[in-house]
Amino acid sequence: MAYEVQDELRRRGLKVEILDGDVVRTNLSKGLGFSREDRDINIRRIGFVCNLLSRNEVVAIAAAISPYTSVREENRRLIGNYVEVYCKCSMDALVERDVKGLYKKALAGEIKGFTGVDDPYEAPENAEIVIESDKETVEQSVEKILRTLELMEYIPVKGKCGCACSCQTNAQDEEIKSRLRALNYSV
Repeated sequence: MAYEVQDELRRRGLKVEILDGDVVRTNLSKGLGFSREDRDINIRRIGFVCNLLSRNEVVAIAAAISPYTSVREENRRLIGNYVEVYCKCSMDALVERDVKGLYKKALAGEIKGFTGVDDPYEAPENAEIVIESDKETVEQSVEKILRTLELMEYIPVKGKCGCACSCQTNAQDEEIKSRLRALNYSV
């Protein structure tokens, strides 16, 4: 999803970078484990880089598991135009699509401290965007993300005609606007 969003934002003329959780762990957070403290440090580092990018007019997409509310809220306060996308998914679907087999191992007790299995995942209560990735196609989820960003006026609107204009209408608009109003956005 992150790469699909990145591609579309680039087509709209925006500068975009993705901070992939695995890539960041390999290059920026090498040596960190998976304790709560190490996970917090990793997400703070991602937030720091996102802040640097965004204040230099680069859209920063953090594609990482951020299991704890407190650090997500720290990043929300740090980063301008912060938008939280909660990718909600059933455990069955996560196990089914896990190409590395990590969920099966964690559920069998072979891996300890695994997020969402025996280490908590604190689901966001105030995410601007909620994706139900076990019920939506990637295309539907990407469309929801892009339309929300358009309605928040963070990205140019791409209309039905393919240009960045306001001819776009979307059946999800009222649902998106209602969610954003509940979070105190004026849309």
